[in-house]
Amino acid sequence: MTLRRQIATAVAAISVLVAVAVGLLVHRAMIRQHVDQARTASLTALDSALAGYGRGDGPAGPGSAVDDPALPDRLRALAAGGHRGTLLAADGPGESMWAAAPVRDGVLSVRVDFTQDRRAIADLDRIILITVVAAVFTTVLAGVLVADRISRRLRTAATAARGIAAGGTDTRIGELVDGRDEVADLAAAVDLMSRTLHRRLEDEQRFTADVAHELRTPLTGLVTAAELLPPGRPTQLVRNRVQALRGLVEDLLEVSRLDADAEAPDLCAVPLERAVRRTVTLTALDVDVDVTTDQEVRTDLRRLDRILGNLLLNAHRHGAGPVLLRVDGRRITVRDHGHGFPDDLLRHGPQRFRTNAPERGRGHGLGLTIATGHARVIGAALTFANHPDGGALATLTLP
Repeated sequence: MTLRRQIATAVAAISVLVAVAVGLLVHRAMIRQHVDQARTASLTALDSALAGYGRGDGPAGPGSAVDDPALPDRLRALAAGGHRGTLLAADGPGESMWAAAPVRDGVLSVRVDFTQDRRAIADLDRIILITVVAAVFTTVLAGVLVADRISRRLRTAATAARGIAAGGTDTRIGELVDGRDEVADLAAAVDLMSRTLHRRLEDEQRFTADVAHELRTPLTGLVTAAELLPPGRPTQLVRNRVQALRGLVEDLLEVSRLDADAEAPDLCAVPLERAVRRTVTLTALDVDVDVTTDQEVRTDLRRLDRILGNLLLNAHRHGAGPVLLRVDGRRITVRDHGHGFPDDLLRHGPQRFRTNAPERGRGHGLGLTIATGHARVIGAALTFANHPDGGALATLTLP
């Protein structure tokens, strides 16, 4: 149940309980008042009748009689015992208030019609019911409006928070949520968190870019120095490590550009099969290509090469052969037959500076991070899963 329904239900329940309680109290009070008035009137009439009876004039006044056969048995027995009393009892289609007292010839009784009082009580009950319904409707409507306003502001804050979680750390909730209540305090706290997160991400991106740029100069000297070494096994090892370091620096620069959202795609229309086979040829890796349906797509060919190249290289490094690349319309899948992607990658996506090598912990390094970044630039969706029959499965869906 949503917060709006919870508040509306609570307000409705409380309104109904309060209205019913007040209505019952008023109903009982009015019944008591009419009964007391009728009892007082019947006792007054009984006193008048007793006075007339004492003067020898007989019962006086309307509704007075001695040993009235319609007198209720309970009241007759009470008066026969020497006591005065009153009793509200049914009298044909209506009700009457009886008053009785003992006399020498039997029981003197007086009857006061209660029908008008009962009608007045019924009219009052209808008024109470209408008032209760109107009060409950008004209260519930006000509660729904208040709950809707709170719920709408919370939904706005939740939407903005999801945008922040998706990477839009420059989103501010305080601009969308007005007021000075607890919801506004929550929005201010989320805005503070967003600003702090945005600043830390900028610091991290700046640090990555600065480190890559600072390493570029000494790395250029290392590459030059390595080329001047005499041929031999040690020289080849040095050159290999220098080239690996050079590739890492280039990847860091690429990651920093992708993080800064400074990349713009260079789109062109190409047949997807031809583009895929070209990428496989450039990688010089052993890949089985299967084209189910070819389709012309509008994409950035250089970035598509980078994405597929990183996926194929990752499949050969961390998976096992054969590596299969399938083209089905706008969807490209890359599957290996290794142990599959680790659980943390499936849950959180690729994480930079982590590889699947046991000596460096679980996860993947910059390759999949760069592939995900380029897919975002060209508007494609890149997802990771494990194939039911074993192996890692990466799916690239082009726009």
